Amino acid sequence: MALNIVSPSKEKSLLERMQALGVREQDIEEQFVRSSGAGGQKVNKASSCVVLHHGPTGVRVKCQQERSQALNRFLARRILLDKIETKLKGAESAEQQEIARIRRQKRKRSRRAKLKLLADKRHQAEKKSSRAGVRPEHYED
Repeated sequence: MALNIVSPSKEKSLLERMQALGVREQDIEEQFVRSSGAGGQKVNKASSCVVLHHGPTGVRVKCQQERSQALNRFLARRILLDKIETKLKGAESAEQQEIARIRRQKRKRSRRAKLKLLADKRHQAEKKSSRAGVRPEHYED
């Protein structure tokens, strides 16, 4: 799996994790399909979405988080390993919960969330500007 976008250390840790879980590259069926959603022509015409299917466990993963196919391949494998580990170990371990929490924190905000945040900021700015005292130049004698 030659990934130019992902750092060698991350790629190495992914391969080590695959070995630890007993997941072989031969067991993974990989498909590339067209993505959907935002991204314009890059995602609409190129097959940058990655679908992985692990035969022995029956776990299927679809990843279209990034516009790059290579990065989506790496992320899809990481998600696949998360799901396989959850399936093998039963409930999620504390470490996996921490990783998932960090991933949720780093996730980009949706358009609606961004608009709501901006509206709240504007409202706060209006409140603060209305509290400002009267400037001396506006006094009339």
